[in-house]
Amino acid sequence: MGALNTKAPVVHQTSAGGVAYKKEGGETLVAIVSVGEYNRWQLPKGLIEKGEEPSTAAIRETCEEAGIEGELEAALDKIDYWYVGEHEGKQVRFHKIVHFFLLKFRSGDVSKHDSEVNEARWVPIREAVQMLTFKSERNVMEKAAAVLASTA
Repeated sequence: MGALNTKAPVVHQTSAGGVAYKKEGGETLVAIVSVGEYNRWQLPKGLIEKGEEPSTAAIRETCEEAGIEGELEAALDKIDYWYVGEHEGKQVRFHKIVHFFLLKFRSGDVSKHDSEVNEARWVPIREAVQMLTFKSERNVMEKAAAVLASTA
């Protein structure tokens, strides 16, 4: 999208996402999704709807994007970043804040993700840290790993 145009109008967005995990064969697996034309690996997340709590949005978005239902365990982190895009036909700067939560897998199937996602899969937590495209989300995954290690 090019350099950040500091004169473009700003659109603020607030999203929520989840680090959904399950234990399998003594290993912790987490759900990650691939999106976009370049198959960026990231955590499932999306915009918070009007009147919705961030934790509720995280559960909903994880279900929509990764095809799985999770139970809220803990708030993990809040990240924010800027990017340039289009909004209502104009170039704008988006300032996005994302609340991430730790979710324990309850049910579902990653093959049942929605059409916004190219692929969803379960991967070992340490592998997920390496696969995630964005450093901020790698940091969130590291926090999730630390929380899970402390409760093991």
